[in-house]
Amino acid sequence: MFASLIEGLTDAIGFIAGALLGYGVGVTFGLNLFAEGYGTGSIIAILLVGIGGGIGLQAARRFRSPKPDTE
Repeated sequence: MFASLIEGLTDAIGFIAGALLGYGVGVTFGLNLFAEGYGTGSIIAILLVGIGGGIGLQAARRFRSPKPDTE
């Protein structure tokens, strides 16, 4: 049970960190995620947050995975 808790927490932390980085990239390029309607800039910002979240999740899983022995 403890392993499942650690897995869930690291996945959540990785996803949130990646999503925040994606949001930061969008803000850096002047894209407003919360703009009225679904303009091109808003959709690109939503994509950046989603891609950032996915990359953060995969990075957390890679960080958590067992390392192979190098001999």
